[in-house]
Amino acid sequence: MNYNETLKGIFPPVTTPFQNDELALDKFEENIQKFNQTDLSGYVVFGSNGESVLLTNEEKLILIASVKEYADSEKKIIAGTGLESIKDTIFLTNNAAKMGADFALIITPSFYKSGMNHNAFITYYTTIADSISIPLIIYNVTKFTNVNIAVETITELAQHPNIIGIKDSTENIAQISETINNTPDDFIVFVGTGSVLLPGLNAGANGGVLALANIAPNECYQIYNLIAEGKLEEAKEIQYRLLSVNKAITSKYGVAGLKAAMDMLGYFGGLPRKPLQELSLNDKEDLKTILEKATLL
Repeated sequence: MNYNETLKGIFPPVTTPFQNDELALDKFEENIQKFNQTDLSGYVVFGSNGESVLLTNEEKLILIASVKEYADSEKKIIAGTGLESIKDTIFLTNNAAKMGADFALIITPSFYKSGMNHNAFITYYTTIADSISIPLIIYNVTKFTNVNIAVETITELAQHPNIIGIKDSTENIAQISETINNTPDDFIVFVGTGSVLLPGLNAGANGGVLALANIAPNECYQIYNLIAEGKLEEAKEIQYRLLSVNKAITSKYGVAGLKAAMDMLGYFGGLPRKPLQELSLNDKEDLKTILEKATLL
């Protein structure tokens, strides 16, 4: 099946709300209901910004069932089901599918970094793709994994009928462009951070899975739509205005910064789950200034 028409646009990797370090599903519903009013194409649940590594598998399945209930029917649901173990990944993915996930976003295994080469990735992804009931999207996020999946490997994996795309969070436009050029036309390529949304779209990406879309969904969609309409200068203005915001909620302050920004902008962010720590008062003031300069606040 060609997913180019159904899997494109802007997706936020939604945050996971906690109160007293436990899931706060009422707050999760509030956020999803607000996102439903935007042009977002869907939601990525328990990705990196959803604090996936701090969730139990039971909590992950609860979140999938919840977003399936809260999301508008046309919104696509992508679940971040990748784990180090092939067996665990297959088990979690198929259960997430039963709960309503449409696609699986599967991160590169990385614990045994020195062994994560071309053959290891081919084995990992093809074995999983053969055994899951929903399509697989590769997730390449080197800042967390410290491994990079090469274009040659992606190109080979793209031939598998159940491996339909990649989220590339490297900020490496050359690699993203090469991936687009070397994979079939129906292979989905998402940029994975707001800093390269515009150049990624110009290179032919299908859209973005962006932490930034949690706090600036309309602006991210405007960039996507303006590029589609050929209005590069208007898209540039928004892209450049948001660069400092994207940096603040990703590399500078991380999940805690993203959640703090959400609180400032009318969503529920709350605290990250322990052992992650909330922002200091000084950092919150700095973040507020950044949001004000970008005219988000």
